[in-house]
Amino acid sequence: MAFLICGLGNPGLEYAHTRHNAGFDVLDRLAARHEATWQSDRHGWTAKMRYRGRDILLLKPSTFMNLSGKALAYWMQQAKPTAGQILVVCDDLALPPFRLRLRGSGSHGGQNGLRHIIETIGTEGFARLRVGIGSDYQKGRQVEYVLGRWDETQQKELEDCLEKAADAIESFVFAGLGDTMTRFNR
Repeated sequence: MAFLICGLGNPGLEYAHTRHNAGFDVLDRLAARHEATWQSDRHGWTAKMRYRGRDILLLKPSTFMNLSGKALAYWMQQAKPTAGQILVVCDDLALPPFRLRLRGSGSHGGQNGLRHIIETIGTEGFARLRVGIGSDYQKGRQVEYVLGRWDETQQKELEDCLEKAADAIESFVFAGLGDTMTRFNR
């Protein structure tokens, strides 16, 4: 039994490091920190690591954002985590850029990857770490904004955010949801 941490994003170089791929970027940061190696696997890329005696399976679905539930459901069957050992990391338009929000359950909030996960696994009862990307776009330009990349002036804030998000995942695994929410939801 292992913690299952799923970062949401879209596969392919054209989507790499876009705002919508915040979940992938966070998991890449965490994997690099622990020298975990990604491998192509069923419905995505996986990396195994240990943190303070706990086994962790990282997952980046290859199913595209809107079908993320297929990959998560498969890996839930393989890793057999308890409900409290699942964490999904995704972008969030409703949060200011680089703000983190951790919750133990809740709605999809308009995030299509979360929507598909909830529909596929049949519950909202899993933790999610949302990474704020803001909503600084003109009407009708949401897709361009979400699939756009951060500009050079935002790189320092992005780096800090990725580090804090990796810290939050480590805290979730070791200290639990409640303590991690207290520490990181500011």
